[in-house]
Amino acid sequence: MSHSAPDGLSAFIAGLPKAELHVHHVGSASPRIVAELAARHPSTSVPADEEALAEFFTFRDFAHFVEVYLSVVDLVRDAEDVRLLTYEVARDMARQNIRYAELTVTPYSSTRRGIPGPAFMEAIEDARRAAERELGVTLRWCFDIPGEAGLEAAEETARLACELRPEGLVSFGLGGPEVGVPRPQFKPYFDRAIAEGLHSVPHAGETTGPETIRDALDALRAERIGHGTSAPRDPRLLEHLAEHRIPLEVCPTSNLATRAVAALEEHPVREMAEAGVLVTINSDDPPMFGTDLCTEYGIAARLLGLDAAGVAELARNAVRVSFAPDDVKKSLLGEIDAHLASWPA
Repeated sequence: MSHSAPDGLSAFIAGLPKAELHVHHVGSASPRIVAELAARHPSTSVPADEEALAEFFTFRDFAHFVEVYLSVVDLVRDAEDVRLLTYEVARDMARQNIRYAELTVTPYSSTRRGIPGPAFMEAIEDARRAAERELGVTLRWCFDIPGEAGLEAAEETARLACELRPEGLVSFGLGGPEVGVPRPQFKPYFDRAIAEGLHSVPHAGETTGPETIRDALDALRAERIGHGTSAPRDPRLLEHLAEHRIPLEVCPTSNLATRAVAALEEHPVREMAEAGVLVTINSDDPPMFGTDLCTEYGIAARLLGLDAAGVAELARNAVRVSFAPDDVKKSLLGEIDAHLASWPA
């Protein structure tokens, strides 16, 4: 299946003001930034060459993706690295007309490598303020537990989120492998975060079945589901998601790259949409998967058979179910409407 937008839609998508809800901090490091970090910290296994990174980012399966991802995480060694990465991710977003993004950040990965919690918070917040001021990109944070690191990581992530809560933090998540990492064990940490006013947005049903999504809903009180790729295998679950307006954060190319789906044309996003589920389109770890949000919108337009108006509605979905302040939502929805109105029929 083509990764390009249907005829005539590429320019519309490129100019469309967008929000992104499922995109990872380290996973958004462009080859240029990864190469720069690898050159600064040459003891790692990551090549300090942009061309070699393309081969490095070719994944055999989800487990191999996690292995490669963690090797890139290891490049972020100090607060200066954190600030550089965060601001440069926002710069890449600005080039795509992404106006608002909820960036999934894994602070445990940095604090366990010796970056003090307060310094980490200061670095991301400084980058956030600069991105809004200089690039016109509004960033908010989701602090996520790296599931493969277990309950120690969950405890530390909850502590950092609740005791050192930065101004931009809006939600609490759970990423990493799903196989062998049951969702219910993380309930106490999500309960604590929710009690502090954070929203629950765990990954679920990406590489496991719909029962993982049910666990995320029941034990973690999920308000949105990261991926949810297996949801259509349970029609009653799909009905529940649709009835209760629980959005899915769909990342088509990511699912292909990690072998969560065998081929793009087999992606279940059409089944999700036809069941009335609120679907948002996202890029997950874009440079690692050789994609960006504009590309993902083009793929979604093909899979869902959308015209410009349909693509604009996808963009509105992301804004409406985001945790953005009301004034940001109103402004961004107005920009989307104006972009569509100015587009030739």
